[in-house]
Amino acid sequence: MLTLPARLLSVPLAVVLAALLPAGAAPGSGTRTTAAARSLGSDLDALLADPALTGAQVSALVTDAASGEVLYERSPGALLLPASTQKTVTAAAALDLLGPDHRFTTEVLAAGPRPGGRIDGDLVLRGGGDPTLLPADLDALAARVAAVGVTEVGGALLADASRWDGVPLGPSWSWDDQAAYYSPQISALTLTTDTDYDPGTVRVALTPGEAPGRPAGVRVVPAEAPVRFTGQVTTGAAGSARTAVVDRRPGGNELLLSGSVPADGGPSEEWIAVDSPALVAAQVFAAALARHGVTVHGAPAPGRAPAGAQVLAGHDSAPLSALMAPFLKLSNNGIAETLVKEIGRVRAGSGSWAAGIDQVRGFLHRAGLEPTEARQVDGSGLSRHNLLTARRLTALFRFARTRPWFTVWYRALPVAGDARRAVGGTLTNRMRGTAAEGRVHAKTGSMTGVDALAGYAERADGRTLAFAVLVNNFAGSSPRSVIDAFAVRLAGEGRAAVRSVPPTAAGSRDWETACLMGARC
Repeated sequence: MLTLPARLLSVPLAVVLAALLPAGAAPGSGTRTTAAARSLGSDLDALLADPALTGAQVSALVTDAASGEVLYERSPGALLLPASTQKTVTAAAALDLLGPDHRFTTEVLAAGPRPGGRIDGDLVLRGGGDPTLLPADLDALAARVAAVGVTEVGGALLADASRWDGVPLGPSWSWDDQAAYYSPQISALTLTTDTDYDPGTVRVALTPGEAPGRPAGVRVVPAEAPVRFTGQVTTGAAGSARTAVVDRRPGGNELLLSGSVPADGGPSEEWIAVDSPALVAAQVFAAALARHGVTVHGAPAPGRAPAGAQVLAGHDSAPLSALMAPFLKLSNNGIAETLVKEIGRVRAGSGSWAAGIDQVRGFLHRAGLEPTEARQVDGSGLSRHNLLTARRLTALFRFARTRPWFTVWYRALPVAGDARRAVGGTLTNRMRGTAAEGRVHAKTGSMTGVDALAGYAERADGRTLAFAVLVNNFAGSSPRSVIDAFAVRLAGEGRAAVRSVPPTAAGSRDWETACLMGARC
């Protein structure tokens, strides 16, 4: 594995790359003129001449991951929307600045004296930023509170999310995405409902009624979540289209139901981002306390643990290294923003987007990556204010190979064509049966008018390529098949290896594909 000398990391990236090339070589020269490189360039040029890209902006760069030799480039310095390929930057910064062993701790505190089994004051549920906190974890915390002898709380249950600031949504996030699970409110106290770990969400389960025309069954998970339903989902004829929609009215937790589910469709689920996730978590915790025999006289309310409050119980998340896979493989926006705010809190004392992004920028500067222009305003790439270049992304992929956390980072990238969702992630249904299957480890990125792929291609000859291809401003059909064919060509040899793979709607939890094909975000 290549290791950059420490003194090189403080100089511009162009100098770093020049130092890593063979003597007398410069980026874009030397062996780039070999027949193999010419063949690759010709094939990639032909792919990017596809009519699907007419009028679109395309930026691409392919380098040897070990030497930095440029094998192909097409406007590599163009500033384009990266969408979720930006998560590779956030993940690398988090592993470097927080460390792979970093954990998020949720605590329960007594804010008052404890005569006998009673707390004369409030009970506080204090969030530590855990994006993986499940209802079962809150139940375990409630059991521990009961186990230390608490049976009654004279005051209220306070939801303490003060570890970070109170700004819930990222810069320029779309107002009409507020109910979408991929656009959750970011809070230091939040709850998820399953091991996809989408923080700040609830699940709404829909079950067809007994007969067409009857209302569908509706159930929220967790059951104690303080939401209310307006409208209804009806049961359509067997074989009819599923048109059910679950939305949330902004400013509260009123969920709006409409549409229908087919009578023979079976149960289905929708994930919805909630308002005030800290209060939702506190409400679920209050129900858990009641199940364990702890009576709280006051209703859940926002608040802060006072100085001197006594810790009664705590729950630690898995280490950051274990969160990388759901973060990158499933393109989890909530985890991305959690990491930015936590970086700000740990490294600068302020759990805000501004503080966190400033620390990420410092990481990039120390890594020698900052000289390539870019603009980052959030962790996930959801904001349309973000701008990245293919040059910065491929430079990051080379730099990551020098870091002690590289194996964790690399294994967390989606793997092309792997049918196991926990391995393939957002590439599970892409490039199957091609030279790229199992050999392309890359981060996807998609929004309306944006599609991108960036990562590594492991070739059969043992050579590893670092690449990025960003496509912006297309208005017609998706160019995803072109991007996939680009990656397939990198993993294989010759034109015979090139195969266009049409985009596939991979299911309701692949939000990137849903956004791309539905032009909805």
